[in-house]
Amino acid sequence: MAQNRSIFEDVTTTQKPNRPPRGGLIDKGQQGARGAIRIWLFVLFAMVMAMIAVGGLTRLTDSGLSITEWKPVTGAMPPTSEAAWAEEFEKYKQIPEYTLQNEGMSLSEFKHIYWWEWGHRQLGRTIGLVWALGFLGFAVARKVPSGWYPRLLLIGALGGLQGAIGWWMVASGLEGERLDVASYRLATHLGLAFVILGFIAWFVFQLGRSEAQMLQARRAGDAKLFGMSTGLLHFAFLQILLGALVAGIDAGRGYTDWPLMGGQILPPDPFELTPVWRNFFENAATVQFIHRMAGYLLFAFGIVVWLRGRKSASRATVRAFNAMAAMLVAQVVLGIVTVIYGAPLALGLAHQVGAVALFVLILRARFMSRYPAAYSLREGL
Repeated sequence: MAQNRSIFEDVTTTQKPNRPPRGGLIDKGQQGARGAIRIWLFVLFAMVMAMIAVGGLTRLTDSGLSITEWKPVTGAMPPTSEAAWAEEFEKYKQIPEYTLQNEGMSLSEFKHIYWWEWGHRQLGRTIGLVWALGFLGFAVARKVPSGWYPRLLLIGALGGLQGAIGWWMVASGLEGERLDVASYRLATHLGLAFVILGFIAWFVFQLGRSEAQMLQARRAGDAKLFGMSTGLLHFAFLQILLGALVAGIDAGRGYTDWPLMGGQILPPDPFELTPVWRNFFENAATVQFIHRMAGYLLFAFGIVVWLRGRKSASRATVRAFNAMAAMLVAQVVLGIVTVIYGAPLALGLAHQVGAVALFVLILRARFMSRYPAAYSLREGL
């Protein structure tokens, strides 16, 4: 028979020992190896960044047409004998770039551009292999978080599409009288690379927090700031495509004065090609002028978004927009310097890498506007 107790009796001594709090239902689902997957995506992110840089160097050194065949598997092996090198060189001699521009090139000079293009393609194969091994490994171990299979598959699918578009781009320079690849195909190729990079970065940001933290942070998000930063991201992407058009026809080396072009606001003969639409892709003066004007507008819009971002209640969000604004200023200055010096190899590459950094920082600021980091007044975060 249970004993009667006084209402004043301390009952804590009869309670069960304290246990760690149990997670909410939202965290009880399949969480998978979020940290390990995030590291894997970090590796892919770094490799895609390197791929964009190597692709830029391949374009700036006019190496992209040195390999005239698409062999995704057997092409991984470079020539290993003098006979094999001579055979590759003969194939290159059949395309317009050689007959119209590089006739008389020595075998050693050909090897130089060949290695750039081979390295570019080999890095692409390596990225595909890293993705495939990582995805299969996590899938077999059943460590993929719930709802993440489609996202991780998307990266692989876009990577495969990128390889096909890369060959579609190269094929445009193998026939006719074209000395380089078609600029609009180059823009498509570069644009897809940034799309892949953007998805990987966004997924890395998401995996940095639990699902419960993401839901809680979203409630505190700034919808207006998120919309403005989304618009800025799209504008920056458009400017990247315009930059690819500039690179595709070497338009950055035609007019080296600034802020004018050829001593005037509008460059000479901006619509000399027929039909008129060709000027927006093939007229070096028009393409560079559009790229410059878009750069000014992007800078102005970026400052407006930055001023709005500085009003955020989250210190982490403010810092994200400050970093974005700093890179925006640096990229504008770098673009002007690149034009003034005629787009030499080092500056051209730095400008392209700067575009990558700016794109990712805008994406990060956008993420922070939608999912602001939790902070406390005591910590000052």
